[in-house]
Amino acid sequence: VNSGDYAQTNTCGSSVAANNGSCTISVTFTPTATGTRTAAVTISDNAAGSPHSISLTGTGAAAPAPVVGLSAPSLTFASQQLNTTSAAQTVTLTNTGNAALSITSIGVTGVNSGDYAQTNTCGSSVAANNGSCTISVTFTPTATGTRTGALTITDSASGSPHSVSLNGTGSSTPSSVMLTPTSHDFGSQAVGSTSRATIVSFKYVGTTYLTIKSITVTGDFTLTNYCGSGLSPGYGCDVWVRFNPTAPGLRAGTLIFTDSAPDSPHSISLTGIGQ
Repeated sequence: VNSGDYAQTNTCGSSVAANNGSCTISVTFTPTATGTRTAAVTISDNAAGSPHSISLTGTGAAAPAPVVGLSAPSLTFASQQLNTTSAAQTVTLTNTGNAALSITSIGVTGVNSGDYAQTNTCGSSVAANNGSCTISVTFTPTATGTRTGALTITDSASGSPHSVSLNGTGSSTPSSVMLTPTSHDFGSQAVGSTSRATIVSFKYVGTTYLTIKSITVTGDFTLTNYCGSGLSPGYGCDVWVRFNPTAPGLRAGTLIFTDSAPDSPHSISLTGIGQ
């Protein structure tokens, strides 16, 4: 069926001597497609039962190739005062393929690309079989209103360039909410175990009562909420955040406060390494 995938050489010539004379037939396999590939070596001769045959079976495997996975399709930044820089949000790039991924460039493109900046740990390549790196993006609006861009990664994987959409809002009004810290790295933690708690402080400096609608966390992180349903001006509250890695490698998440302030939601980035 797939005779073109096989080739043979032999030492038989035009005849083989009687009384246990022998020769050798050598067969090689060069698949032209993936999956099972079958054929037969056929020998036509003057013996009974001619032609004689040997069945051939082989499997064509896909060539090694990198595959890009991104931890988020988009990043959304809360309202940010003009010409001030937000806390970083992170995207994890994972190479799930079986060949190293070559990185040509990582940058920000789009209508308001100048309002965003990125740093990364990717270097020029990412190892195969779930090698990963982190790209951190900050937002510094230069004008009010919606500001858009895209994190663009040019690489050697199919589908390049790969992108993450960026959205943020520039505001001329200072935020009435302060979060401390603005980001936190938990360092290394054994997979399946829980880190010590990190305290994140939420302080309200507005002029009217603030309603807290929700406090949530994404990724391999958990929280204990001590904030209640709202805050009066000048008051604050705390949440405790812990890291619970479910897999090895870099793990990223976001702590998100949704409230009645005009620049809601408020967020901080969380990172840690599962060991």
